[in-house]
Amino acid sequence: MDWQELSGSWVLIPSRPIGIVHFLGGAFIAAAPQVTYRWLLEQLGRQGYLVVATPFINTLDHVAIAREVLNRFETTLDRLKATRLLKKQYLPIYGVGHSMGCKLHLLIGSLYSVERAGNILISFNNYPAKQAIPFLEQFNVLDQLTFLKQLNIKPAFDVEFTPSPQQTNELIAQQYAVRRNLLIKFVNDEIDQTAILSPVLQQRFPNMVVLQMLPGNHLTPLGQDVNWKTGDAFTPFDAIGQWMKQGVYRDLNRLKLEIIRWLNPLAVG
Repeated sequence: MDWQELSGSWVLIPSRPIGIVHFLGGAFIAAAPQVTYRWLLEQLGRQGYLVVATPFINTLDHVAIAREVLNRFETTLDRLKATRLLKKQYLPIYGVGHSMGCKLHLLIGSLYSVERAGNILISFNNYPAKQAIPFLEQFNVLDQLTFLKQLNIKPAFDVEFTPSPQQTNELIAQQYAVRRNLLIKFVNDEIDQTAILSPVLQQRFPNMVVLQMLPGNHLTPLGQDVNWKTGDAFTPFDAIGQWMKQGVYRDLNRLKLEIIRWLNPLAVG
């Protein structure tokens, strides 16, 4: 399988797809998901899932981003069927998101009528803009002073995402319609807010939400396959390299297995 760019998304097409995964990555690393999340997404492709990874650029308007990535995803599916790269047959569609990508899938499932067999939400966070974007307040101060001081207009410093974290939580609690969900939290992830999301979804869909605590940190899904080659003689540097690789891939492989097991319990023995 090779990555193909199609209608604004990057696509992996297995020979006989058993399902479709729509992937959305984290803020500031989502512009090239086929690169930053390559290993994990290609593992899903090898399991038979057609992967549509939609890039996006983060702005303050998260509703607009959610609408845009959904439109591109649906356009990509239409294009795949029109070009016969994908047969016109039913395949379950799963949303998979990391970090901000979780919020976008939650907004899509709350604001738009979409058919999803389930969502996998990895390292969810929903921080206010001033916490999520370093130095936002300072930059805003400079902008306000530059453009508004001469007009005698009092600067406003309450820049926030749309919807705000509180509004997002309320939308999910009242309107989120994707019943089956896998929530993944890493043990060493200090910015994860899955503990806030989990009871909201559990209350909305009892017995349909699974929470998995896994070893790793917020960057675990971005792990890549580094081919460490040893020389004729095994040196201490080779030992360090192998040790680092084993640690990274132990967590990454555990993540892959949990995702595959949830998608298809029969796929993992």
